[in-house]
Amino acid sequence: MKISTNYYRSILMLFMAFLILNCAKNTKEDIPWVNLFDGKTLNGWHQKGGEAKYTVRDNAIVGTTVHNTPNSFLTTDKMYDDFILELEYKVDPTMNSGIQIRSNSFPHYRDGRVHGYQVEIDPSDRAWSGGIYDESRRGWLNPLADNPEAQKAFKQNEWNHYRIEAIGDTIKTWVNGIPATHLIDEKTASGFICLQVHSIKEDKQDGTEIVWKNIKIITDSVSLYSKKSTIKPIITKNQLTIDEKKKGWKLLWDGKTTNGWRGAKLEEFPESGWKIENGELTVLASGGGESTAGGDIVTKELYSDFELKVDFKVTPGGNSGIKYYVDTNINKGAGSSIGLEYQILDDDLHPDAKLGNHEGSRTVSSLYDLIQADVNKPINPVGEWNTAYIISKDNHVEHWLNGTKVLEYERKSDDYRKLVSESKYEKWPNFGELDEGQILLQDHGDLISFKNVKIRPINNTKE
Repeated sequence: MKISTNYYRSILMLFMAFLILNCAKNTKEDIPWVNLFDGKTLNGWHQKGGEAKYTVRDNAIVGTTVHNTPNSFLTTDKMYDDFILELEYKVDPTMNSGIQIRSNSFPHYRDGRVHGYQVEIDPSDRAWSGGIYDESRRGWLNPLADNPEAQKAFKQNEWNHYRIEAIGDTIKTWVNGIPATHLIDEKTASGFICLQVHSIKEDKQDGTEIVWKNIKIITDSVSLYSKKSTIKPIITKNQLTIDEKKKGWKLLWDGKTTNGWRGAKLEEFPESGWKIENGELTVLASGGGESTAGGDIVTKELYSDFELKVDFKVTPGGNSGIKYYVDTNINKGAGSSIGLEYQILDDDLHPDAKLGNHEGSRTVSSLYDLIQADVNKPINPVGEWNTAYIISKDNHVEHWLNGTKVLEYERKSDDYRKLVSESKYEKWPNFGELDEGQILLQDHGDLISFKNVKIRPINNTKE
């Protein structure tokens, strides 16, 4: 019997269609989703923060507002770094809420307050649902003011679907399938996931609800299941956040050039000894000597009262510092320029940690050779980034490390002057008492990197 060519074609097309459908089915079934909520209990979760009520109803988690309590967070028992999270939620139109990701709670940070990235749930007219807010830290990182399509994606009084991808330094979100945010930020790589019930004021009705269901996560081979986003990414490295701009912060280093800086003993920036690469300003290793290679660098501008933030990364055995109220006309000879110093050090390997006229005053984040930082300071391991924060106002100075205050003192006070008289600075008249000076990043001969260098000049008036 002769079989026509069309018959063979039909069989082949049916076979191909079967393969395509079967592959699609297998692909869908093979995605390694794991349920974070069993639909019946709150097993695998615990509450942090306030006293809002969390219950289970109709295969969903219900969060209910109560008065006189701070933000509440239903928190996963497990920590997550790279993941893809999907869930659905329905929110009362009067509420504000969010999904915390890569969040943490430490005793040393604001008495254990939950902090970290939050994917916003915002049923208000602002309509920033899906935006990324940095809870109890930096504020808004990726709002939706420039994404009207995503603003329209949220459905009032209906179930909404979120997809959240956190892979490496990149966080992407979708609201009901519409790309909402695309953020590149290096601050936190790991943490728990939370369902937030926001605090409410007395004029708001208590007992309002937000409900979550179908909460599932991928943590295995995450990049294989990542989706491309059509949104241009917001990169936070060496940039000011929305809140920083509002509060008058400015970049002290632009992340790309030497603008605004010069050598402490030069008219221009050093030709060697420092490098700018990948948004990092790095002083190169030269044997551990003080200002023997490129030398210290200082701002061209002078500052009186200020707030200063600097991210720094130490290499094993490294030594450096951030100085303030520097006058480069003092000590034009060998060594570093003179000023108050926020110490940067590998406390475990560098011998300076055990030296100094005041015990412990040469350890990391201390006021060098004068005041020891808190021994319980929250320091990240060598090779990881840490954040220094210094505020000086009306001669009151504080050193902070990774969000925790580690020391404070009063410049020009009798106690301060006594400390100076007992230190290596005793030979410098009126040491550290300038009304204004330069900011300095130190070359101490070790490989140290800096980024996100920001300053907020403070007017000497009540704020």
